[in-house]
Amino acid sequence: MIELTNRQARQFLLLKHGLLGEYQFTGKQGVLDFVRQVGCIQFDPIDVCGKNAELVLQSRIKGFTKNLLDELLYKDRLLIDYPDKNLAIMPVEDWPYFERYRQAARQHAKRYPEMEALTEQVRVHIQNHGAICSDDLKLDGNFSWRSAIHWSGGNNTSRSVLEQMYSTGELIIHHKKGTRKYYDIAGKYIQPNLLNASEPLKDELEHHKWRVLRRIGAVGLLWNRASDAWLSIWGLKAEQRKEVFRQLLDEARIVAIAVDQVKDTLYCRVEDLPLIEAVLQNPEPKFRCELIAPLDNLMWDRRLINALFGFDYTWEIYTPANKRKFGYYVLPLLYGESLIGRAEVIAERKTGTLVVKNIWYENGIRLTKQLRTALNRCFQKFALFNGCETISAESMD
Repeated sequence: MIELTNRQARQFLLLKHGLLGEYQFTGKQGVLDFVRQVGCIQFDPIDVCGKNAELVLQSRIKGFTKNLLDELLYKDRLLIDYPDKNLAIMPVEDWPYFERYRQAARQHAKRYPEMEALTEQVRVHIQNHGAICSDDLKLDGNFSWRSAIHWSGGNNTSRSVLEQMYSTGELIIHHKKGTRKYYDIAGKYIQPNLLNASEPLKDELEHHKWRVLRRIGAVGLLWNRASDAWLSIWGLKAEQRKEVFRQLLDEARIVAIAVDQVKDTLYCRVEDLPLIEAVLQNPEPKFRCELIAPLDNLMWDRRLINALFGFDYTWEIYTPANKRKFGYYVLPLLYGESLIGRAEVIAERKTGTLVVKNIWYENGIRLTKQLRTALNRCFQKFALFNGCETISAESMD
């Protein structure tokens, strides 16, 4: 077992995520490299100051623009929208590993016999007109549908049929306009060797091992306990998770880590041992200041973040306004090796203004000249990312 101080564990996590020191990822290739490293990034359509996936990338990718992600998704087709940790963006080469979920969606369709004829109408319409959204084709029908593989559902027949065909893998998201999704036939864009591949890991235990290893890599460090980091891995209960960790340890695919002041054993992938070695050399990397996405991979296990960083974060977007401690869409604020506070930032695109509505600093944070300089640089970069020419700071102190 490797022993780390709390600071070394924080350094490891931040280096793993490309959030400490010089930027490790640059441009479009950097986006692709990072998504491949973490397996997937969560997608959320809410856009207060950038969508979640864009926020994840802007904090790590030098020269990131929203167009880079769009091009990788909808032009290069090297990334794809598909449920993984909830709704997500992942490398297209991982498509075969989710065949069991598409098969479950195909079985699920049998609960809606009226959908078969409607599905054929969608196929004909796309063949004649190309990519469509739910407003382009009004299908007759009256049934309440729920997705088998994520939380989508409702009584809108057109949207339900398109989402069902998306769940089975017959359709993919061709592009998006704002929050509106346009669908097209998957076979036009995914290579046959991927599209038609059989499930690579038919044994459920092997599938669980692949997904757990992937999630450990997505966060950097995880423990064998209940966690939001395991969301959407079907059948992974405590007993199954315990066996997965036992086998991954026996196969030397993960390494146990003991961290000062953290009761539970943590684990990292064996591929990340060079980063462990790097932090054991007690580096003094260059500090950066970054705004972190609310559903950032780094934040997937918030109890872990609290244990390592002493930072208690809750995304309050679904909290009633009168019960919020902070705000509707608040981003953790990273400076160097510490999460120093949280910021409520709004991009007012009509006026081209980035509004820093409020910053709540953690106890003991001193606004030194160095920190102020780093904050200004961070918000200037964030304004550029959001296409804003001016910054209105209602509260920076």
